[in-house]
Amino acid sequence: MTMKKYRNIIFYVLTIAFFSCLMYWFFIEGKTLETGEKIMPGKAEDATMWDTFSASFLENLHHPLALLLAQVVTIILVAKLFGWICVKLKQPSVIGEMIAGIVLGPSLVGLYFPEFSAFMFPKESLPNLQFLSQIGLILFMYIVGMELDLSVLRKKAHDAVVISHASIIFPFALGVGLSYFIYKEFAPDGIQFSSFALFIAIAMSITAFPVLARIVQERNLHKTKIGTIVITCAAADDITAWCILAAVIAVVKAGSFSGSIFVILMAIVYVFLMIKLVKPFLTRIAESQKGKGFINKALVAVFFLILIISSYLTEVIGIHALFGAFMAGAIMPENIKFRNLFIEKVEDIALVLLLPLFFVFTGLRTQIGLLNDPYLWKIGGLIILTAVIGKFVGSALTARFLKLSWKDSLTIGALMNTRGLTELIVLNIGYDLGVLGPELFAMLVIMALFTTFMTGPCLDMINYFFRGKKSSLEEEENDEKYKVLLSFETPESGSTLLKLADNFTNKMNGNKSVTAMNIAPVDELHTFDIEDYEKELFEAVIDTSRELKLEVTTLFKASTDIENDLISITNKGNYDLLLIMLGKSIYEGTLLGKLLGFTTKIINPEKLLNTVKGKSYIFNTSPFDDFTLSILDRTKTPVGIMMDKNFESADRIFIPIFDLNDFYLVEYAKRLINNHDSQVIILDAAGQIRKNTEIRELIRNIEHIAPNHITLYNERTIEKDFLLSQDLMLISSKSWKNLIDTKSLWLSDIPSTLIVSNP
Repeated sequence: MTMKKYRNIIFYVLTIAFFSCLMYWFFIEGKTLETGEKIMPGKAEDATMWDTFSASFLENLHHPLALLLAQVVTIILVAKLFGWICVKLKQPSVIGEMIAGIVLGPSLVGLYFPEFSAFMFPKESLPNLQFLSQIGLILFMYIVGMELDLSVLRKKAHDAVVISHASIIFPFALGVGLSYFIYKEFAPDGIQFSSFALFIAIAMSITAFPVLARIVQERNLHKTKIGTIVITCAAADDITAWCILAAVIAVVKAGSFSGSIFVILMAIVYVFLMIKLVKPFLTRIAESQKGKGFINKALVAVFFLILIISSYLTEVIGIHALFGAFMAGAIMPENIKFRNLFIEKVEDIALVLLLPLFFVFTGLRTQIGLLNDPYLWKIGGLIILTAVIGKFVGSALTARFLKLSWKDSLTIGALMNTRGLTELIVLNIGYDLGVLGPELFAMLVIMALFTTFMTGPCLDMINYFFRGKKSSLEEEENDEKYKVLLSFETPESGSTLLKLADNFTNKMNGNKSVTAMNIAPVDELHTFDIEDYEKELFEAVIDTSRELKLEVTTLFKASTDIENDLISITNKGNYDLLLIMLGKSIYEGTLLGKLLGFTTKIINPEKLLNTVKGKSYIFNTSPFDDFTLSILDRTKTPVGIMMDKNFESADRIFIPIFDLNDFYLVEYAKRLINNHDSQVIILDAAGQIRKNTEIRELIRNIEHIAPNHITLYNERTIEKDFLLSQDLMLISSKSWKNLIDTKSLWLSDIPSTLIVSNP
């Protein structure tokens, strides 16, 4: 083995040496070939090595590709930072990304750090940034089109279309009226009044469907009547607004309505062909992939070609490439799983990487410093007022006219007033066409930010003033009922927790209430498949409830802050017991984790990030993850943390009592005996129970009511076979930590365990 090793080393050294000498000889001989040739001198033959390196480094630093990559890194970091701040302020992350764009533009960074701005965003680099951002927008509009569920529009359009179109015509008319008063001062030279007025009107009329849908999900409105109406309104609004925008662009480019007739006719032919020819073709492709769970690369190429060709055609026709992308998404096969598969392929690159570039490109165009006169801010205020009155008031009054309640009407108005990213797209199109000047563009960007930001506070105010009506999350129940809330992540864990809840409540008949809850990250959900996602998630829980003949209430919520929402719902619901699954420590898989007894997985980066943010402590040696610790600290409800080892039923229960403070566990044992006829063994691990007359008497009372169901053990040693024979161990959170800290031999043999913590 050693000889072979040395032979390999000798061969390696000789090979490198031989070919290095050979190349050196070629270079020496090659130098002689330069005789008689005109050789260009080097750029800096007399320069030092450092000068050569620094000049080359600076040249590389300003290379278009290097600069673009640096811009992308900077933009994504700043956009995510501001997006995270807005999520913490209970605002959509898109608002933070919009603000990030303005911060990086001339309004802030350009004003206070001009050298950095000139280096990072020089004018000659902006075309590259614009090109990439347009690609991002095309992909984004493709996703928006896919997220529109046209079948919902067909089924539920009635009142929604009336509200939607009223929410367009009201602000559209007010926008035209506003244009009459500001045309002279703010219209760029050479722009006709009709073109200017149409763009101001469409800017007043836009609703941001993606942002609105996200807010509806976050506030758990998607299953309510109001949620269904407002989503349908926004979808109808989106389709109508983009069709109107396409016509407006055609008119602006042609210079007059008569000149745009051919463009509009071609657009109608394009839409007809997309619906009647392309859509059936794509549906047949989707049918051929049914049940496969994936899309092969050839079909992905076909769908992307449809997207690109559609965008190209609408750009050539004269109604903008984004309309083509939107249309390509809207005609995608209506098979939800198929759309979901395709969205997953597009969404991350579009929303995470490319879309923030558009926000910053918009920010670089937005010069708030141009609004340097009080009069200009008054005009900006007038624009915001016109937008809010047109959209908010127009939608609310129409909904009220259709006999919806004032609360629902105002909620619809507040949501339809959300403009967000869609508004910025329209404004940038107007800026590119020369219809909007820099001052007016800045005012309208501020209006888009303001109307989007006000949605959340408006909804909170509406709920406050109409607080007499409880939401479904705060529905009051009979206080005499024993109320169990179980919060699960996977269908399997939901079924397990439901079986445990049934063991606690089986014989209580009408005096019990069991709620199964799932809180899902809103970023993982799409509007069009949320109902199917929920149905699939709760299917196992519903099946288990039928097997157990247990009436269960299901509660599903999309959230940007799962931890706080779970705590809030638990505290407001006045539950008697919260059941959750055991999470994992951040130390799992590390050397420290092995010392603590957690060795099955690698370290969780998210938990370490929480440590940096101050949400956890790096020297926290708790066996619980930060999420569970926060629940234990902040809920007013007893919490049962389940460690599942194929739990089926709590027939045989083992309760170790290490301290008299653990004795509250006997109350849970009593409940399991009364409702499930469980056989309970209490281990007096510290020898304190037999010395306490009061506690022994309590155990005897339980035994008197349910003979042969509770036994007191005094043995110091617990055998492996005994532990394996039990179905469930009940233990206090403090004693569980002690078992972990002492690396108890029990841990490898214990049955399914419920760690109970009293507040």
